[in-house]
Amino acid sequence: MEMLKVDSLAKSFGSRHAVRGVSFGVATGETVAFLGPNGAGKSTTLRMIAGFLEPDAGDATINGSSILTDRTKAQLSLGYLAEGAPLYLDLSVSDFLGFLARTHGLARTAAREAIARVAQDASIADVLSRPIETLSKGYRRRVALAGAIVHDPPVLILDEPTDGLDPNQKMAMRALIARMSPSKAILISTHQLDEVEAMCSRAVVIDRGELKADATPADLAKSTASGKLEDAFHALTRTEKAA
Repeated sequence: MEMLKVDSLAKSFGSRHAVRGVSFGVATGETVAFLGPNGAGKSTTLRMIAGFLEPDAGDATINGSSILTDRTKAQLSLGYLAEGAPLYLDLSVSDFLGFLARTHGLARTAAREAIARVAQDASIADVLSRPIETLSKGYRRRVALAGAIVHDPPVLILDEPTDGLDPNQKMAMRALIARMSPSKAILISTHQLDEVEAMCSRAVVIDRGELKADATPADLAKSTASGKLEDAFHALTRTEKAA
């Protein structure tokens, strides 16, 4: 079953068509990469899926609920790690996670248990009492991830999940995503193609707002003479020079 289904999403800003009828799905047990160069429409698509940006056309369903007609229910089934990891910097980590847990309807005891769980998963147990504004970029990224999973959603959208992490933290993040993958539908936007090959069962590629490919990383790599995923990405997204 496709827990996340994107159906012909489109969005324009004035005369610029940012997203042009993009469609794909992610099933439970899949970790799918969402790839494209800067300005391809990735973040716009993710924001529409998450219900933060109104589409001009199309729809997305999360755990069977439409972002257009049942947005609140859809969002309760979604964990979203947004680009830039927006946080309430004046709150402590535990207060921030508690706020998110209550927002998603967790009772006090369940919220405490959830915070303890995600603190271990995201390796932030040692900073729970600290104000977020005192944390490094890597810690802030992990706090944002903990906030995305505190309500144990069946669908995750992770926009650049390893941004700002050191090599050890990146390994821990990959391991956490691998542990969560069997029970969740996960969509990851990243520029790190080695992460795609390490973590993802499929890759959806868009460029200039249009879907260019939806295949396994191995099949994309095999479509090039070199057998490299980076060359497949370049071939799908390069801007042709005028003759």
